[in-house]
Amino acid sequence: MKTSFFYAFILLIVFFGLSGFANEALYGKCKGCHGADGSKKAYGVANPLKGQSQEDIINKLNGYKNGTYGGAQKNIMANQVKNLSDTDIKSLAEYISKF
Repeated sequence: MKTSFFYAFILLIVFFGLSGFANEALYGKCKGCHGADGSKKAYGVANPLKGQSQEDIINKLNGYKNGTYGGAQKNIMANQVKNLSDTDIKSLAEYISKF
């Protein structure tokens, strides 16, 4: 009984640890424009990501993906999000919202 509990505990640690790593990896391509902590104004015009809610980020990323959101630089973001799944967008938004 103790052994199976131990293995279940280890699996939870691995899963949640790798999940956090995956979210950080997803954000990796965002760092150049938005900064490591999301506090940079991309291209000097975009609002910093830091401080935005998960819901707002999801809405904006989906808007970039479907072409309903963004200003003059929206093609850059549309290119970045076009291959993200709904799960990727949710995970990325959750990660960014914690900055």
